[in-house]
Amino acid sequence: MAPGTFFFEAWQARQGLLTGLGVTLLSSAFSIVMATVCGLLMGVALAYGWWWLRLLARLYVDLMRGIPVLVLILFTYYGLALFGINVAAFWAGVIALGAFATAHVAENFRGAVESVPAGQMEAAKAIGLTFPRRLYYVILPQAFRRMLPPWVNTGLEIVKGTTLLSIIGVVELLLASQQVMARNYMIVDFYLLAMVMYLIINFSIAQLGALLERRFSYLRY
Repeated sequence: MAPGTFFFEAWQARQGLLTGLGVTLLSSAFSIVMATVCGLLMGVALAYGWWWLRLLARLYVDLMRGIPVLVLILFTYYGLALFGINVAAFWAGVIALGAFATAHVAENFRGAVESVPAGQMEAAKAIGLTFPRRLYYVILPQAFRRMLPPWVNTGLEIVKGTTLLSIIGVVELLLASQQVMARNYMIVDFYLLAMVMYLIINFSIAQLGALLERRFSYLRY
């Protein structure tokens, strides 16, 4: 590899790029897990909770869906510090992305749960299953299959949303690429490299969603 070529510069910058890629993967994974767990719980609250619990969940969902994710990231990092809550930039980004995506997962899950025929719940109740068992064995498997496509879309949006973490100083993949560009001025080359990396990540998430969808395809209503 001759000095000054793209491959030479990419090899020289491999450590920084791989570190940025790792930060992107970790922040995406943590945010997706947080959004999935919290979104499922909030979706159950929206569908089956007491009136006051449904009201609180609805207020959260509508509020989060109406705030731009960039504003949420800035508030989590800078705004919380005004109240004496200091959060590291990486975790502030994870919390902001997870909180934003939680609202979308909760709404998608609520719609999936309510789309399951009411007779399914009544039949499970008739054979003596408790509510948690009715939810776990009857409703969730059917609802999960229906919410898989929007869940995959939410995961893809989270990965793309990690590019906004650079605004609070998190050196994720895009910022790491820009730092390399500042040294060698190969702007198009390294933007294309970053694009390919993001495509690989999102393609992997889409394939995981397709695999899970096939796994639950035996369910028929």
